Amino acid sequence: MKKMKNYTIILVVFSTLIIGCSPYKNVPNIKSMSELNYGYEVKYAELSNDIKLAYVDEGNGSETIIFIHGLGSYIPAWKKNIDELSKNYRCIAIDLPGYGKSSKNPHSGLMSFYAKTVAEFIDKLELSKVTLAGHSMGGQISIVTALHFPDKVEKLILVDPAGFELFHPGQRLWFKDVMTPNLVRLTSVEAIETNLASNFYNMPKDAMFMIEDRIAMRTADDFENYCYTVSQSVAGMVDEPVFDKLKHIKQPTLIFFGENDNLIPNRYLNPGKTEPIARAGANEIKNSQLVMVPKCGHFMMFEKPEIFNTEVSNFLK
Repeated sequence: MKKMKNYTIILVVFSTLIIGCSPYKNVPNIKSMSELNYGYEVKYAELSNDIKLAYVDEGNGSETIIFIHGLGSYIPAWKKNIDELSKNYRCIAIDLPGYGKSSKNPHSGLMSFYAKTVAEFIDKLELSKVTLAGHSMGGQISIVTALHFPDKVEKLILVDPAGFELFHPGQRLWFKDVMTPNLVRLTSVEAIETNLASNFYNMPKDAMFMIEDRIAMRTADDFENYCYTVSQSVAGMVDEPVFDKLKHIKQPTLIFFGENDNLIPNRYLNPGKTEPIARAGANEIKNSQLVMVPKCGHFMMFEKPEIFNTEVSNFLK
């Protein structure tokens, strides 16, 4: 325990020295993740189990899109899409429980838990059938929501979704053993940069705020609970696989994958190309359309927003 404490102190001091001579020296100290600047008016929905769900609600239209972020992410991941699509559609983006500005009470992290939360949120806002747009883990959550609550979900938009890649039991156990709350909590500035950059084929300069926000989060009082949520969410993804259930999806589905996705398939467990994984999953969903995007990584909707926004508009029409 003493050795771990000393290691933590060294890591904090080292990270502080790095920040002091890096582009991130002006990153503010925040007391709560609710202080993060989203650039939108943030609203809150009071749900069961003491969940206070943060969301933004932009635009108007006969169709409503609910955007669901991926692992470790938050509402601003969709800013390039909300800004454009809200001109014609009602665009609602949420922070999942444990993330961003939402409440951070410990929970299971299961995909079925998140799906129930999304369904309750839809009821709370008295929305009719909606389109769910999910990125990465948010894609897997969208799939589970569509399967469990088909009367609430009219269409699906899946962006580099988790759930298409298959893992055997040993690989699932490895994920849960490796992705601990401490691993998330002790991530260095250098690793934060590397992790974010790996989400892109060519990281745009206007994505730097994601790195800055992730660094800022570390001083927040609710950061430790966020770390726990990330760890639980990884376990939740592998404990509730969806590939064998894709054939039961009835909703029209638009699927995006960056051809150069560095996260899918997992480079350590299943090294290889993204396209076979993408096509295998898309082939299971009867009424689906797959868009493979060249020179694009895992954060497709942010790296190639013009393609995403155009294809989504055509899909919804």
